[in-house]
Order: sequence, then structure tokens, then C-alpha cells
Amino acid sequence: MKELVVLSGKGGTGKTSLTAAFASITENSVLCDADVDAADLHLLMNPEVEKRTDFMGGNIAIIDKEKCSSCGQCEELCRFDAVHLDGDGEKYTIDEIDCEGCGVCVDLCPEQAIDFPIKKCGEWFISHTRFGAMVHARLGIAEENSGKLVTLVRQEARKLAEANGRDLIITDGPPGVGCPVIASVGGATALLIVTEPTVSGLHDMQRVVELAGHFKVPCMVCINKFDLNPDQAAAIALYSQEKGVPVVGRVPFDRQFTESMVIGETIMEFCKNDGLGSTVKQIWESIGKYL
Repeated sequence: MKELVVLSGKGGTGKTSLTAAFASITENSVLCDADVDAADLHLLMNPEVEKRTDFMGGNIAIIDKEKCSSCGQCEELCRFDAVHLDGDGEKYTIDEIDCEGCGVCVDLCPEQAIDFPIKKCGEWFISHTRFGAMVHARLGIAEENSGKLVTLVRQEARKLAEANGRDLIITDGPPGVGCPVIASVGGATALLIVTEPTVSGLHDMQRVVELAGHFKVPCMVCINKFDLNPDQAAAIALYSQEKGVPVVGRVPFDRQFTESMVIGETIMEFCKNDGLGSTVKQIWESIGKYL
């Protein structure tokens, strides 16, 4: 089984639009949306949720006031300023928003007066789309552990692919190079980095290339809207050549991408037979050679 992870280094490069387009071309894949902090692949896929599961991804400290002796050690130990005296000024309480769930106060409380229950951080889903099965998730507002949730949805996508005899997983990865991206890279067959011809586009693409090199995962580059800045597009191609990263395609700027998103269609559904649809199909064929 192979997994193509589509990354960008930054948001807004067209990563999700191209992922959706690839999903409409292939007929033997499972879709996975690993951008759990700000998922949007479902806007184009219009999935019908078949299974919904809570994601229990973290702990939060809670003081049992009946056991608390008000010694103040938890306040002294907390490095996140989450422990304060309550309104009566007699017992300590923990602010759930400030608490980072490190557990130091739990382990070192002399009265063992602090509980440490696991909490719900979000949800993950197995859904059906017009292009096949899809695994996606939604992290709660301001919740942590997005890397763990990314790992979970990738694992579930692999299980789903194995159960249904699918030989390819197409994963829409998160932007940037942080924890969720690192969780998206490990074990992937190849990465497709979608970039744009800007200074920030080149810089952030370079960071993803370095990350891929660290994890020894081969990567490819696709330059979206390349014709808006030919000089910068040439700089991206030159950097890719120096690093031995193949440029598998160049997509011109075209308002049809926006028009297709407005009506909830992929670009292949919106203009399958014109020049733009042919360009995206050629890119997919080039990717297939490296997969």
C-alpha cells in the first residue's frame, strides 16, 4: 500500500484543491484529511458520515477541595500560572484554559488531592464520498495534541484501505512544518509539496524539503499559479533541481478553481476536458511514476 501526502509549507497554496482533484481521477484510493486544526477537504468532498468517534487526547488537572490542605505547592510548581486561590481565598483551583496537562502538580501533591482525568479534544470520522471512503477529523477549539490526532486518522485510513483492498491513500496534510506536519510525514511513500511563486512560498517549501530529507521521505514539487511570477517560479525550479527534487507540474492561475469551489466541485468535475483539467491529469500521471 502506498500513501501520497500533499503538503504546502504554508496555507493558501492550493493544496486541498489539488488533493480533491487527484481524488476525482483515481478510482482505487482512500482519502485522508490530516489537517485536523482547520480541515476543509470535506467542503469539496461533501462526505456522508458513517462512523463518528470521540478523540480523547489529553488530561486536565482538577483539585478535590475536600482533600486539599491549601499548602500551595501546586501553585508553586505550576509553570503555566494555572493554579490560583478560589473566590473565598481558602482552597486552590485550576484554570482549565491555562492548564497544559503536564501532570507535575498531580505527581507531587502531598495530599494526592488532584485528579487527572482524560478529556475529549475532538472527533474523528469515517465517511463515504462520491470518490470513495474518507477519514477526517475535527480538533476542538484551542485544543492540543493535533499531532496525535493526525497519527490516528492516518492509521484509520490505512486500516480502511486494507479492509477494502485499496492500494493508495491520498492524504491532505496540514500547512507549515510543525508537529501535525511531522506526524503526517513519517511512513509516507512520497510527499507532494504544493508551492506558489512568492518569496514566502519558496522559503516555506525549502523547510518542507529539509523536513522530508530528515525523515528520508522522497518528495516532489508542484508550482501552482506559476505564471503570476515567472521569475520566482524559476527560482523554485532551480532550488528543486539543486536538491534533486522533481518538479512534476506547473499549474497556471485560473479563476475556474475558485468557481469550482463555490459550487462544491473539484476542478476535474468542473472542467475535465479543457486545458486546465488536462494539466492536472498530467501532473497526476507524473506523480504516479514516482509512486
